[in-house]
Amino acid sequence: MFFLDYLQHRRDCQFKQDERARRLRALTAYHGPFSPLDRQIINRPIEELVESVHKDASKAADLLRTYGKVAIKAQEKTNCVTEILIEDAEKWITDGSINLNGPLAGIPVSLKDTINVQGYDSSVGQSCNVRKPKIEDGVTVKLLKELGAVPYVKTNVPVTLLSFESSNDVWGRSTNPYSSKHTPGGSTGGEGALLAMGGRIGIGSDVAGSVRCPAHFSGIYSLKCSTGRWPKLGMTTSMPGQEGIPAVYSPMARTLHDLVYFSQAVLEKGTSNYDYSCHPIPWRSDVVRETREKKRLRVGVLRTDGVVDPSPACKRALEMTEDALRRAGHDVVDIQPPAPYEALCLASRLLCADGLDIVRENFRTGEWNDRGVAQMRFYARLPSPIKYLYYLWIRYIRQDTIWAGLLRDWHRITTTEYWGLISRREDYKRRWWEFWQATGLDFVIAPPNATPAIPHEGMHDAVSSCGYTFMFNLLDYSAGIMPVTHVDKIKDQLPADFDIKKLNGVARGAYKLYDATEMHGLPVGVQVIGRRLEEEKVLTLMERVEEALGDDKFQLLEVD
Repeated sequence: MFFLDYLQHRRDCQFKQDERARRLRALTAYHGPFSPLDRQIINRPIEELVESVHKDASKAADLLRTYGKVAIKAQEKTNCVTEILIEDAEKWITDGSINLNGPLAGIPVSLKDTINVQGYDSSVGQSCNVRKPKIEDGVTVKLLKELGAVPYVKTNVPVTLLSFESSNDVWGRSTNPYSSKHTPGGSTGGEGALLAMGGRIGIGSDVAGSVRCPAHFSGIYSLKCSTGRWPKLGMTTSMPGQEGIPAVYSPMARTLHDLVYFSQAVLEKGTSNYDYSCHPIPWRSDVVRETREKKRLRVGVLRTDGVVDPSPACKRALEMTEDALRRAGHDVVDIQPPAPYEALCLASRLLCADGLDIVRENFRTGEWNDRGVAQMRFYARLPSPIKYLYYLWIRYIRQDTIWAGLLRDWHRITTTEYWGLISRREDYKRRWWEFWQATGLDFVIAPPNATPAIPHEGMHDAVSSCGYTFMFNLLDYSAGIMPVTHVDKIKDQLPADFDIKKLNGVARGAYKLYDATEMHGLPVGVQVIGRRLEEEKVLTLMERVEEALGDDKFQLLEVD
């Protein structure tokens, strides 16, 4: 029985990889070097591309051909693509399926593998979902087509959607465009790789940093929306029913300008007309105007989450941003917000309240699991007496209160415990609200992660090192990522007296992976954080930050 299940798993994985290879080979017009027209399209402002399609609908085919080439080259280098939609996309732009008079007319948009497209699997990296094509487009795809956008590929994810790596048995491992030894991030890691290599716009989801981590690791831009701003119907998830830390779908882009343009187009359409869970809040131009016109902004700097101090590279990116904002005349102040460590503990227990059983229940015999998730599940399933002894050893022998505090209550919880955590979550939100009211901040800047992109298999050690993003999922705040610089093997070395043995268990796991020489050239970003439902404000603040950086603005990976 188990052997037959394993054989079926391997057959289904091979089927999807063969199907992808066959679809790619069939796209003969999309192989080969970029033409002058391709390069013009890649570098042309999005408004001009839309206008060209409005004037001549046949131009949509040129855009699709260009970005199809981009996807193929990105796939060859990073293994970032899953489902290939291009043959159908060619039909959609000619048979009236796509509104080529819309504000996104002809713009190719890539999709996280979880987003349902009629006629295609949403495997989410699990073989149990193979050979089960969706019978209709999900809400996001319907909305995109009405806006004139052209879905053209889906992109890779981690098998459980709970990792900052993107690897699974069905599609294989995605790599970072800057370094094949490192991950592009997760769980929307395939998107990060594709966009870094020349893709235009993508859509992902975020429950603990899943659109922000890939943006930081791969050198692109992303926005994590608050719940209720972006549609989430018509998706496939590994954790159905998980609402302690709701996943939010959100936009990603190669450039900040495209991210703003795309977000405005979607929100102006009115997402509540497509998804009952969305708020009836259209794009607010008045918020954009007020944020642009305010001459002196008050900026809070979150230097550390108190669990894992940022590595030298991430610290330098934060300081570059801080210095640029000061030079631009803004008030920049250090902040000590309410208990970031408490947020990590709360968010972790809420997200994994089931002991990580649901993400594992559809695994087949022999199916590979992300090493970080496997480790968390191992701890959750330890017998209570053994776990308590381990906790005592960590807490009192190793004197590591941080790691011990995370492990102490790491188990499948009861409904009574769950309700207690929800109550604590709401109290934590209140304390942050009071903190923000008292300080009068316009926004906060923080590291997106303690380190740049980690090596493959690194989540085994760094699985709990996600506090810089996870905290803002718990709070449901709007937060964006923008690339600032690259790792420098000279500037970003650890101090000579750095002693990893003195770190807590979470920080030790992260710093085991940090090597400025090996990471040289990898992107490093900064996180721009607003309050709940402040998407327009955060995007505009990102523009203000980029203006302040001036000549120090991040140089995107060259498309070749």
